[in-house]
Amino acid sequence: MKIATTILIFCVGALLSLGMVMLYSSSMMQVGAHYLIMQSIWCGLGLVACLIAASFDYRKLKKIALPLLGVTAFLLLLVLIPHIGIKVNGARRWLGVGSFRLQPSELAKIALIIFLAYYGEFYQRQMKNFKRGVVIPIGILGVVLGLIFVEPDVGTTLLCALVSAILLLIAGLRWRYFLPPLIIGVIGIGLFLSQDQMRSKRIYSWRHVEETKQTTGHQAWQAMVALNSGGLTGLGLGNGRQKAGFVPEHHTDFILSIIGEELGFLGTISVLLGFLVFVLCGMHIANRACDNFGMLIASGVTFMIGIQAFINIGVVTSALPNKGMPLPFISYGG
Repeated sequence: MKIATTILIFCVGALLSLGMVMLYSSSMMQVGAHYLIMQSIWCGLGLVACLIAASFDYRKLKKIALPLLGVTAFLLLLVLIPHIGIKVNGARRWLGVGSFRLQPSELAKIALIIFLAYYGEFYQRQMKNFKRGVVIPIGILGVVLGLIFVEPDVGTTLLCALVSAILLLIAGLRWRYFLPPLIIGVIGIGLFLSQDQMRSKRIYSWRHVEETKQTTGHQAWQAMVALNSGGLTGLGLGNGRQKAGFVPEHHTDFILSIIGEELGFLGTISVLLGFLVFVLCGMHIANRACDNFGMLIASGVTFMIGIQAFINIGVVTSALPNKGMPLPFISYGG
C-alpha cells in the first residue's frame, strides 16, 4: 500500500510539474506568466485541500452523501434558470458572482462518487436485487445526469454515467440487470447524436479530418500537425510553432498537442504512462481498502480522473471525436 501511495503521489507531482512548465511555454506569447501564476495559486490551494483530506476520516463522508447530492442537483437546476446561469457559446454550465465562477457539473462528479459509495455499502447485500441494484440508483442518477445533459454538456454526462456504471458493477450489480439499461442508453445516445447537428458535424469531421480542416476539424488537424512536427524528441521546450494561434485552446483542452510538438513522442507517451500508472496505483489502493465504502470512493476517484485523461488524449490524437474536456493536472483551470 505504501509503495502504491508513494508512486501515485510521485505521478501526480510529476504531472502537475509538467503542466506548470508546459502551461507557461504554451501561453507566454499571449499572456506571459499570467496563467502560470493563476495555476500556481490553484495548485497551492489544491495541495492544502489534499493535506486536509488525507488527515480526514473518509467514513464521515457517509453523513453528507445525500445532502451533497441534493445541493448539487439544486445548483445544476439554478444553472438552467435565465439570468442566474451564465450562458457561454449556447450552453448554461456556470454560476458566478463577479469574477468568481463555479461549474456545478464538476461538483457533481464528486457528489456522485460519494453517493454511490454510500449506497453501494449500505445496500451491499441487496445490489444483486433488480430494484435496489438498478431501479433506485438509476432513477437518482437520471435526475442529476439529466440536468447536466440539458445544459448541454454531453461529454460530462457520458463520463459521469460511465464511472457510475463501473461503481455499480463493483458494488455487486448483476450483469444481466446491467446490460439492458446499457443497451437502451447506447441506442438513446446514437439517436441523439444523429439528430444533433453540431455533434453530427463533429463526428463527421473526426472521420474526415483533412476534408474539414478549415472548419469543424480545424482543432484536430492543427493538433495532428503539432504532434507530427514534434517527431521523437520534439522541437525543444518553448520552440513550438502551433501555439502561436494555430491550435485553439492550446493551454486547456489541447495542451497535449503542444507537449507533443515541443517534447516529442517521448513526452507524449510519458504523459500517457503517467496516467496509466496513476490508474493502476489507484486500483491497487482501492483493492486494499478496509471497507466497501473506501474501496468504492477510491475506485470512483481513480476512474473519474483516469477516464477523463484518456478521453482528452484520445481527442488530441484524433482517436476520438472532439469533446471539450481538459487534461487533469495539466490543462489550465482551477
